[in-house]
Order: sequence, then structure tokens, then C-alpha cells
Amino acid sequence: MKAIVTGHTRGLGAALAANLLARGVPVLGLARTRSADLADAYPDLFEEVELDLADSVALSRWFADGMLGDYLDGTGAVLLLNNAGMVSPVGPLDAQDPQAVLRAVQLNVAAPMALAAAVVRASGGAQRRILHISSGAGRNAYPGWSVYCATKAALDHHARAVALDCERGVRICSLAPGVIDTDMQAEIRATTEDRFPLRKRFVNLKETGALVEPDECAERLVDYLLGAGFGAEVVADLRTLS
Repeated sequence: MKAIVTGHTRGLGAALAANLLARGVPVLGLARTRSADLADAYPDLFEEVELDLADSVALSRWFADGMLGDYLDGTGAVLLLNNAGMVSPVGPLDAQDPQAVLRAVQLNVAAPMALAAAVVRASGGAQRRILHISSGAGRNAYPGWSVYCATKAALDHHARAVALDCERGVRICSLAPGVIDTDMQAEIRATTEDRFPLRKRFVNLKETGALVEPDECAERLVDYLLGAGFGAEVVADLRTLS
């Protein structure tokens, strides 16, 4: 078994990678930067590639160089954790930079969809489990978050359609992990209310201690990913899974 984790250098992605490695699962991390901590702690299990997943040209070149196939060659099972994502641009349409919209859609939607296809194609008959890190924002519309909501909803619907294909050996789930104490939450709290009217709600979550620690979330999430019931509920919420 091998795992691929996007956005593995901070927040939930770092916690997911560390949790898998602690269980003895080799991890390939894909992110714009590197993780010295993981590299030092797990030199025999951990590999990483500096790759900006929001850059479609860079991602295409990485697919073309054959590294993914080499990494997956001979493995009996593959885990793909599409964790990398961004909440910006935030605000109504007249406040959104069109280039930022393109970058968000590439990172939040195009990259995970392309990685899902690439992993299945490169892994032959292995058992493949694909996890999209989604959000409640994909299932409920919020003012100021039109791009974020739409991109997370796209992942949910991608998972639904993939499940209908019934590909042999492929399981998929688009999972909302809950509200986690990460840099993304700090970014949300730093947003002005004219761009994100629900800002106070997220400030209150921090002040009342309602945010979940990344390590705690990662433990539950990896348990689910490795469990027998993974994919039975194609669009799910970690907080309501038994």
C-alpha cells in the first residue's frame, strides 16, 4: 500500500501524511514546498515533490515525466488524498480577481480530478481509494464564498459520478471533515465582513474552542479511509459517520 497526499506541508494535509506514515504507510507528498519534519522523521517511507497544483502546465509536465507510474509500480493498494485547496478569492463578483478564480478552480477542482484519473490509470489492477477533502460549503451556499462553494460542490458531484461508473477496485468518497483549526481558518477570520458576512460565526468558533485539532481529525479520517466501510457513503461528513 502507498498513499499520495496533496498539500502535505501544513494543516490537515500535514496531519494526514504524518498519521499515515506513523502507521507504516509510504507517502508521496505533493505541494509547493517541502516538509523537513516528515523527511527527517520518516526517511524510508516519505517522498515529496515540489509542485504547484494550481499551475496546470506544471502538473501536466509532472504527469508526462512518468514519476507517478514509477512510484505506484508494483504496489497492491493506492490511497489518494486530495487535500490541497484554497478558500480565496472571497467576496462578491466585483471583488474577485478573475486570475484568482482560475487559480482556485485549478487547485480545488481540476487538480484533484486529474490526479484521480492519473492514479487509476497508473496503478493497474490495484485497489484504489480516492478521498476528496470537501466541505459543508459544497452543500450549502454562503455569501462571499461563491468560488469555494462551487469548487467543493464540484468535488462532491465528481465523486457521485465516479461511483456510478462502478470501476473495479475503485472506491471514492468526498468527505467534509468539519471545522479544523488550520491556517485556512485564520485566513477566514482575517477577512473583512464586507467580503464575508459570516466572519463572526468563524471567530466565535475559535473563541469558544469549537475548532477541531488537525491531528484529531486526521486520526478519524484515516481510520475511515482504511476501514471496510469507506466509500459506502459517497458524499459524507466525518462528524456524522458512525
